[in-house]
Amino acid sequence: MNMKKIGLGMSIMMGVTLSLTLSFVGTFTSGRFTLVGFLLSFLESLVISFVIGFFVPMKKVGDAACGKLGIMDRPLACRCVESLVSDLIYTPIITFVMVFMAYKQATSHGVPLRFGSMLGESMVISLVVAYLIIFLVTPNYMKFLMKKYGNGEKK
Repeated sequence: MNMKKIGLGMSIMMGVTLSLTLSFVGTFTSGRFTLVGFLLSFLESLVISFVIGFFVPMKKVGDAACGKLGIMDRPLACRCVESLVSDLIYTPIITFVMVFMAYKQATSHGVPLRFGSMLGESMVISLVVAYLIIFLVTPNYMKFLMKKYGNGEKK
């Protein structure tokens, strides 16, 4: 089993999924959805996701959190915690950068906005949406990657 390839594959798949989802939600909830805005947001978010995914060993961090809580033998509880940990690592960084860029762009055109309230609302929505996405897609991505790179079973 090639754990490096599985980890890299998971980082890429989760990065693309979270970037697509958060970019769509962010531009849609802004009230000014444009294809160009969505694509720029997606590309910027994707770069951030890849940087986080390549430097943060999510499996080790998630396992450590489950170990500290004593729930390694409870798969669903551990999956909930791993999803939360992943959500709390990825989402605040992506959301902050995306909201900051949207704020700067809007205020440069004279739109009177308050950054704190804009960030707070976006953060809550993004954390909830990203948690659900992470929780739902991670097992399927892992199954796909285990099948692709081998899980120790003879074929």
